[in-house]
Amino acid sequence: MVIHFKKILAITGIFLLAAGQIKGQNSDLREGSHIILTLEQTITLAADSSLEAFRSKNLYMASYWGYRAFKAGRLPSLTLNLTPGEYNNTIRERYTSEENLDIYRQQQSFKASGGVQVLQNFDLLGGTFFLNSDLNYLRNYGDNTRTQFTSVPVRIGYQQNLLGYNVFKWEKKIEPLKYEKAKKQLIQDMENTAELAAVNFFTLAMAQAVYDLYKESLSNADTLYRIGEERYKIAAIAQSDLLTLKLDHINASNSFKKAEIELKRAMFALSSFLNMDKNTNIRLRLPSYPKTMEISAEKALSEAQANNPEIMGYTQNILESQQEVDRRKKESMFNATVIASVGFNQVASSFSNVYRDPQRQDIVSFTISIPLIDWGVRKGRYNMAMNNLNVTEIMARQGEIKIEEDVIMTVGDFNIQKDLITRAEEALVIAEDAYAKTRLQFMIGKADISTLTLSRQRQQEASKNYISALEDYWLSYFKIRKLTLFDFEYNIPLSDKIEYQLSIVN
Repeated sequence: MVIHFKKILAITGIFLLAAGQIKGQNSDLREGSHIILTLEQTITLAADSSLEAFRSKNLYMASYWGYRAFKAGRLPSLTLNLTPGEYNNTIRERYTSEENLDIYRQQQSFKASGGVQVLQNFDLLGGTFFLNSDLNYLRNYGDNTRTQFTSVPVRIGYQQNLLGYNVFKWEKKIEPLKYEKAKKQLIQDMENTAELAAVNFFTLAMAQAVYDLYKESLSNADTLYRIGEERYKIAAIAQSDLLTLKLDHINASNSFKKAEIELKRAMFALSSFLNMDKNTNIRLRLPSYPKTMEISAEKALSEAQANNPEIMGYTQNILESQQEVDRRKKESMFNATVIASVGFNQVASSFSNVYRDPQRQDIVSFTISIPLIDWGVRKGRYNMAMNNLNVTEIMARQGEIKIEEDVIMTVGDFNIQKDLITRAEEALVIAEDAYAKTRLQFMIGKADISTLTLSRQRQQEASKNYISALEDYWLSYFKIRKLTLFDFEYNIPLSDKIEYQLSIVN
C-alpha cells in the first residue's frame, strides 16, 4: 500500500512541479499593474493551469487505472461469498412416489452459506486455477424438522477451454502497449498545450506590437500635423500637404482604436487559456531563438517512429484486429472445455461434525460444442474480421506515411525559418533607422509627405514581419517536438525528462 501510494504521488508530481516553479517566479512576473510573461513562462502556466492540461492529465489517469486493473488481473484474487440468511415459507409442487402424483406442499426453511474462493488466471493456456472452501447450513421446519450442515473444507481445480479463444494472451500483448501509448499521449498533449500557448502568446504579441506601433504612429501624426499647421501659416507647405497630414492623423486615430480592440481581445484569449482572471493586464517579452540549432530530418523521423503515440495507436489497432480474427476463427470451430477438481466434503447434523472425517470429492467435466448448421454466420463473421484487419493495416500505413511527410515538411520549414528571422531582423533595423531619418528630414523640410508615409508603412510592416517570423519559427519547433516527443535542444527524449521529474518526486 505504501509503494502504491508513492507511485500515485510520483505521477501527480509531474503535474505539480510546474506549479512549484511558478510560485518561485511570481515575484518576477508582476511589474507595476502588469504581469510580464515570457514565452517560457506562458508555456509553464499553461501546463499547470489550463483546462487543456487538466483534461490531458485526467485522460492519462484513466489509462493508468486501466493498466493497474490489467496488472491486478494477473495476480491471484480472493473472494468471500456470503448468504447470511435466506428464509422460505411457500407452497411448492412436489412429486410423491407412493401416490405417483404431483401435489402441493407447504415448505418452510432457513438457509445460510459462506465460502472463500481464490482464482489465478493462467495466461499461457487461457485457463483458470481455483481453490475454494464452502460451508452451508439448512434448517427445515414443519412436520419433519431437521438441521443439516454441509462443508467443502478445501477443493482445488482447473478450468480450461481447450481449443477456444485465449483472451489472456491478447491482453498481455495489448494492455502494456496501450499504457505506453497513454504515457506518450500525455507528453504529446502537454506539447500540444505548449503549442496552443505559443499560438495565443504570439497572437497577443502581434496585437501588442500593432498597438504600440499605432500608438506611436498616432503620436507622430499628431506632432506632424501640428508642425504642418505652423509651416502652412508661413507658406512653407501647400494646403494639399496639410490636408494629407490631417488625413494621416484621422487614419492613425482610427487604426489605434482598432488596434486597442484587437489587443483586448487577444489579451482576453490568452488569460482565458491560462485560466487567469479575465481582467489581467498582460505584457509580453518576445523570445530570442537558438541561432545554432539544426534538426536533421532523419533524426526526427527516427524519433517519431519510436515515440509518436499515433504510430503506437496504429500498432494497437492492428493487434486488436488480429485479436478479433483469432476470436472469430476459434468460434467457427468446435469447442471443448474441461473442468477438473479434487477436494473433500462432508454433511452432518451439527457443526462440530461437519469437518470430521471429510469424504473425497472428485469432479471431472468434459464438454464439446460442435456447430453443425449456422448458414454461414460464423464464416461470415470471420471473413468480416479478416477484411477489417486488412483495412486497419492499410490505414495504419497511410497514417504512418502522413506522419513521416508531416515531420519532413515541418523540419524543412523550421530549418528555413532561422534564415527568415535573421533577414526579418535586419529588415526591421534598416526600416526603423530609415523612418527615423526620414521623419527628421521631413521636420526640417527636406522630405515630402509621400516619402514619410511610405517610410512609416515600411517600418510597421518590418515590425510585423519580424514577429511573424518568430512565431513561425517557434510554432515549427513545438510542432516537431509534438510529432517526435524529442527535445532537440538538449538531445534527449521528452519521456526522459518526465522520468527524471518522477525520480525527484519519488
